[in-house]
Amino acid sequence: MNIVYTLLIVVQIVAALTMIGLVLMQHGKGADAGAAFGGGAGSAKLFGATGAANFLSRTTAVLATVFFASTLALAYLGHARPAASTAGSVLENVQVQTAPAAPAQPAAPAPGQIPGQ
Repeated sequence: MNIVYTLLIVVQIVAALTMIGLVLMQHGKGADAGAAFGGGAGSAKLFGATGAANFLSRTTAVLATVFFASTLALAYLGHARPAASTAGSVLENVQVQTAPAAPAQPAAPAPGQIPGQ
């Protein structure tokens, strides 16, 4: 069960980081106006005229689905895990350490006696 939990966390982190990178690589809605003046030639050679937008948006959608599914699985596994201690709160299990005893005080000098003699 612990291996599955760790594997789901790894899948979720990888999906999140990859999805962030894909979203940052995509062009915004306003980028189409700049592409009309020659700014979008690089992606047209690599993916085709609209291939980059379709590939990146579909991959982002798949990664979002993987991220959502792993989040639901982690929530289910986190809820299904047995509690560490079923009796009481965490504070009830704390061991109290006692403070060390204070050093003994020297006896008070007798009245009329000078201390240190």
